[in-house]
Amino acid sequence: MNVLLIGAGGREHALAWKISKSPLLSKLFIAPGNAGTIQHGQNVALDIENFASIAEFALKENVKMIVPGPEAPLVNGIYDYFLQDKELRQIEIIGPSRAGAMLEGSKDFAKAFMQRHNIPTAAYKTFTIENLEEGLHFLETLDPPYVLKADGLAAGKGVIISEKIAEARKTLTAMLQGREFGDASSKVVIEEFLNGIELSVFVLTDGNNYLLLPEAKDYKRIGEGDTGLNTGGMGAVSPVPFATKAFMTKVEEQIIQPTIRGLMTEEIDYKGFIFFGLINVNGEPKVIEYNCRMGDPEAEVVIPRIKTDLLELFSALKDKKLDQKNIEKENRTATAVFLVSGGYPGHYEKGKIITGLEDAEGSVLFHAGTSQFKNQIITNGGRVLAITSLATDMKSALAKSYENAAKINFDGKYYRTDLGKDILI
Repeated sequence: MNVLLIGAGGREHALAWKISKSPLLSKLFIAPGNAGTIQHGQNVALDIENFASIAEFALKENVKMIVPGPEAPLVNGIYDYFLQDKELRQIEIIGPSRAGAMLEGSKDFAKAFMQRHNIPTAAYKTFTIENLEEGLHFLETLDPPYVLKADGLAAGKGVIISEKIAEARKTLTAMLQGREFGDASSKVVIEEFLNGIELSVFVLTDGNNYLLLPEAKDYKRIGEGDTGLNTGGMGAVSPVPFATKAFMTKVEEQIIQPTIRGLMTEEIDYKGFIFFGLINVNGEPKVIEYNCRMGDPEAEVVIPRIKTDLLELFSALKDKKLDQKNIEKENRTATAVFLVSGGYPGHYEKGKIITGLEDAEGSVLFHAGTSQFKNQIITNGGRVLAITSLATDMKSALAKSYENAAKINFDGKYYRTDLGKDILI
């Protein structure tokens, strides 16, 4: 079959890498793709927010399946757009309806959903500009640190954690009154701070059944020792040592299964990935957030650990036959180290020539912020390249990723050197 993959980051390169291995694939298109996805299919210049142009291309190229990588097309309703047309609905969309994507598209919706279905999460309240004063007063009732979340999509930057009450009050005012994150912060969720260690858990679901994918732990902060500003992700590891069988049984019974049942009960059409951003609080899992797609940088370690044909699994979603499939997982550890542009996540320059790619051996290089210019690969984003390695243990996998990180260069290159140290056994 012909498949159209939507997106341009490291997650999409990892998906393209995996999908291209499937014997079910005839041709893979990636829109818009990057300098790495070219290795696995044909990059096409499509506006991923323009569903009409995506539909026109899909019909012209006899595309049978569309795999949206990022959240925006899903939250904006690409599934619903294709479903409403007799011809387009024959094309399978790997992702939820707009209603299902609200698990990511609205923090307030997600928290209320968890409350309705008794899914463990932090206590919270939601505020708008109309009750800003009430929100400021609510902050006074909490113990620090203070967690403030923009309700809508904010490119991973809509969560602010403040240690001081004055800073938290200023942040809430800026988000609601100053519209710091635009429409995304027209509502702000304030929730209790949970003290623990985070991990990411993923399932593929057909709306009734689900398959549990490998779990991962990502590293969000720019600086060593998890300091500095939040980023889109500086790297990830999989599996996670503290995600024991007993812990994951709790995750399935207390979080995953109630989520699937909740979607069914509320008659929300959901076929695709669910990302559970979790925190381990003294051995008890709680949900920090949902995402309606694969994570990034987690995809760069999770997907290489899936041995099963991904297209085969995707093909089982439409007729809700996922219960007839099994997923085989790689036993080795996968680690991904991200090379980022100097200045990221603040101001950074693009167009830096990348060298040494051909010298990296024993790792898979997943491109994120890259493009081609005059036969050279150049930087085209803040997060440039994920160096993924597989080995029998985390220490060996990290050593290989770091060995290759040193061989690849571009002006301003930066990467964290402490990934995994917090959970190495």
